[in-house]
Amino acid sequence: MSLGSGTSRRGRLLIGLLLAAVVLVTAGGVVISRLVGGPSPERAAAPAPTSATNTPAATPSSPPPPPGADITGPLNLLLVGVDTRVSVPGWEPHADAVLVLHVPRGLDRAYLFSLPRDLLVDIPAFPKAGYRGGRTKLTHAMSYGSRVPGRAKQPSAAQGYELLRSTVSGYTGLRIDAGAVVTFAGFDRLVDSLGGVDIHVDQRVASRHRQPDGRHRESAPGGYTGPQMVYEKGDRHLTGWQALDYARQRYIPGGDYSRQRHQQQLIRALVGKILDQGLARDPDRVQQVVGALSDTLIYVGGPKLIDVAYALGGLPTDRFTLVGLPGRSVGSGGGYRGEQFTSVGRRFLTELRAGRADAYLAENPSLRIKT
Repeated sequence: MSLGSGTSRRGRLLIGLLLAAVVLVTAGGVVISRLVGGPSPERAAAPAPTSATNTPAATPSSPPPPPGADITGPLNLLLVGVDTRVSVPGWEPHADAVLVLHVPRGLDRAYLFSLPRDLLVDIPAFPKAGYRGGRTKLTHAMSYGSRVPGRAKQPSAAQGYELLRSTVSGYTGLRIDAGAVVTFAGFDRLVDSLGGVDIHVDQRVASRHRQPDGRHRESAPGGYTGPQMVYEKGDRHLTGWQALDYARQRYIPGGDYSRQRHQQQLIRALVGKILDQGLARDPDRVQQVVGALSDTLIYVGGPKLIDVAYALGGLPTDRFTLVGLPGRSVGSGGGYRGEQFTSVGRRFLTELRAGRADAYLAENPSLRIKT
């Protein structure tokens, strides 16, 4: 479903809000907090995006421009998922899932791809956290950057995001215009508020964390014990806890690359469900969804999210492309050091920056993730 020219301004805004909310799903978390105004719980200064152009001030006789009218693209959003232990005092947040949403100039299509948490990258020095820089796994950029000198047990997720943003920008060559850090909390409520989600399970997935009835498995030395929830291959209808659990599993064939694929497929399915339900025509349902997610936000930076949401409001779902970048393990002295993309994966980033992503995907169709 795409938005036609007859869609009302309010309807377009509401559908944009919901689209942006689900686009910002990462590893079982959703960013949506006071999308209709108000400060986020934690905010750090972010440079103004280069993709925006100044709009002349409205005269008394002209209507004010709609939110985000000056955002024309390209737009790059950094989406970071951290595990729930971020709520434990002193726990340094790790970037458990890192996704980038690239929307080219014109805002008529989008590409979503993941960066492995163990991707070997050069992390720049970050004096604010006392970090001198080095080459290590991407996930550590978040934890190293979160350290606040003199506050050993009070890490800052917003500060950690700053270093992660710089690291991702340096690796991909993309300017990050906005971003978010989220936890798992609230994601199941979103899915349940939509009546569940339909998704094609592309491989058998046995859960490490949940039993078939949804209860958590017992922790034991070396893992977990008890019956396991199993997601069999095929078209499935998942409830909230099932969707979250399915998207978290990485101890499966394909490892973290399979988990990245499943997360992206879930995002795409949720976007489609929100659009298909026509929530833009039901403000009460919109507020219900917003209320279900009000406690999931840790950090949002860059332009106002309501502006980004409106700017993305006309994005057709059939031009929302999921991209899986192939990689391989890197070792040293017989030990595991991390992951790195193959030449095909790295070349996609080059072509994306040059505006040739569609042509490159046509030449390498295996990079497109099927939904």
